[in-house]
Amino acid sequence: MQSVVIVGGGTGTRMNSATPKQFIEILGKEVIIWTIERFYNFDPDIKIILVLPESHLIIWQPLKVKYPFLNKVITTTGGASRFHSVKQGLLHVKPDEIVGIHDAVRPLVSMETLKRCYDVASYEGSAVPVIDSEDSLRQEIGEENEVIDRTIVKRVQTPQVFKAEKILTAYENGLEKKYTDDASVYESYFGKVNLVTGNQENIKITFPGDLKIAEALLRKEEE
Repeated sequence: MQSVVIVGGGTGTRMNSATPKQFIEILGKEVIIWTIERFYNFDPDIKIILVLPESHLIIWQPLKVKYPFLNKVITTTGGASRFHSVKQGLLHVKPDEIVGIHDAVRPLVSMETLKRCYDVASYEGSAVPVIDSEDSLRQEIGEENEVIDRTIVKRVQTPQVFKAEKILTAYENGLEKKYTDDASVYESYFGKVNLVTGNQENIKITFPGDLKIAEALLRKEEE
């Protein structure tokens, strides 16, 4: 069985919005709804676990009336950090599943990316979508800096997908460190993660300009 833990802990601070960013509307539909629909369009039988801060449940509950299909979504509250929030979501996952972990504010992941991630994870144990860096890169070393070969640097996306038994073990045995993503937790216990090709449109909505980009891309899809 395929499942996904969708983590929605954004507050909207960098968006300059009183509304948490995953609940901001694009083309009349909340970002988080666009994201959830992606996974149901990919696999109508997928198990979706949504992790939200307790304070966001007051916004979430009316959406279940507005969109009845959301009653299939398992909802749980998050922890003090993303690490603990994912760990809470994984409590609803069984070891024999293939589970993705996805940002609620990435509503533009493609069907092709999802298929690659779940297919590769099913036989390799892990699959992390990445894209090439288009920008020149430099790293600071003390007061100096030097160029980085951008061809060896990848930009990491979600969903990061794993055999559930492995990511459950990694989270159970991992101590919260400066993990930047779920692949880092997996890697700390099992070593190598497998990279697959992501899609350029799969942006993480963080700033006001990202909303405009997402709106244009979603409008193009709807045409």
